[in-house]
Amino acid sequence: MPNRATLQPPADAPCPCGDGAYGACCGPAIDGGAAPATAVALMRSRYTAFALSDIDYLLRSWDASTRPSELTLDAGTEWRRLIVIDVVGGAPEDETGIVEFRAVFRDADGRGELHERSRFVRRDDGWRYLDGEHRD
Repeated sequence: MPNRATLQPPADAPCPCGDGAYGACCGPAIDGGAAPATAVALMRSRYTAFALSDIDYLLRSWDASTRPSELTLDAGTEWRRLIVIDVVGGAPEDETGIVEFRAVFRDADGRGELHERSRFVRRDDGWRYLDGEHRD
């Protein structure tokens, strides 16, 4: 059984990443029906997985060379908005990509923001999150 704190939204509901309807945006990647074609599409689907507390997808989309053996999410964090700042490479024919973003959230301490420049790598089975550098 998937490790999820919340159910997936209906296909026609707005996607948490803000880029369309869930069923046409991040849903197919998270459900395993279609691999993200670009690094930014993978990053958006990972943001959505954080918003849905989908630990299985987060681990599955993380490169094996840097993936932790387990992942725990704070159930009290509500992801509110994703802002993509910069994309370098990461096209379907590229081997690597970088996506810089800001993710706005609310937790027990109030409103917060995660600013990260993430690195992605394309493997035979698709794009994977490699690591990220947090920014101020």
